[in-house]
Amino acid sequence: MANQSVHAYGGQAVIEGVMIRGREWFSLAVRRQDGSIEQHRERLNPLYNGRLRRWPLVRGVLALAETLVLGIKALQMSADLAASEPGQGKSESEGIPGWMMASTLAFSLIFGIGLFFLLPIGVVRVLEPVLGSGLLSEVVEGAIRLAILVGYISAIGMMSDIRRVYAYHGAEHMTVHAFEAGLPLNVDNVRKFRTPHPRCGTAFLLTVVVVSIAVFIAFSLLELSWWWRIASRILLLPVIAAASYEVIRFSGRHQTALIGKVLAAPGLWLQRLTTREPDDAQIEVAIQAMETAVAADAEGPR
Repeated sequence: MANQSVHAYGGQAVIEGVMIRGREWFSLAVRRQDGSIEQHRERLNPLYNGRLRRWPLVRGVLALAETLVLGIKALQMSADLAASEPGQGKSESEGIPGWMMASTLAFSLIFGIGLFFLLPIGVVRVLEPVLGSGLLSEVVEGAIRLAILVGYISAIGMMSDIRRVYAYHGAEHMTVHAFEAGLPLNVDNVRKFRTPHPRCGTAFLLTVVVVSIAVFIAFSLLELSWWWRIASRILLLPVIAAASYEVIRFSGRHQTALIGKVLAAPGLWLQRLTTREPDDAQIEVAIQAMETAVAADAEGPR
């Protein structure tokens, strides 16, 4: 029988491990060099779990902000846990220094906006005399943005360390599938499922690219100056992210319906690049991360 939990558990792959975001807690399970699994759990910031999280569109912006902050925090913590001595996991009171979180987040945002939004419009600016049409310019810009996304994912996937992260990514998805199917979490049950999942962050990125094309085409009808067009790539990001989140949320809740399958298909295809078939040890880590998050939520407020 399928799991009837209202909350949609999900997470991300980290360095030698998996992070799972629960309802009120997030958990981290990391494989240390000696083969043991180090675990950590921590209550989520209440900012991301309030009433605003239930508002359409607004929740998309909050989800994006939380994903960036929590994702960076989980990556930094996983590096520490993987190198820690047995039994020396981080306590809940320990945290990443604020300046380190802020600087990493700022760099990630600047790099992402520059690579995926400003670079494509810069290339189109050079090509515009050849393209002629404003509509064609927006379509070409979107195509360049998509090519950069696929090329970037493919390029970093050639690195051995990233390939291991991609395998943990697959383990996380397979474990979420098994949990949502209501199966006992063990390696055999998890292996019944494939690595892609419709609520993946990779699918979100692809949806952002597609939604951005539609939004920027609509704004091209206003015949804005080049400076305003560049500014729109930054100012409209929250709107694009919010709309993209609703699309992913809808497809995730309607996985068996035709429209859900159609919406999820491109993202599932792209996940062939960002997931790998995990080994049993990696699945065990993902299972522990999921079980820890579910158990923490079941305990209720502390």
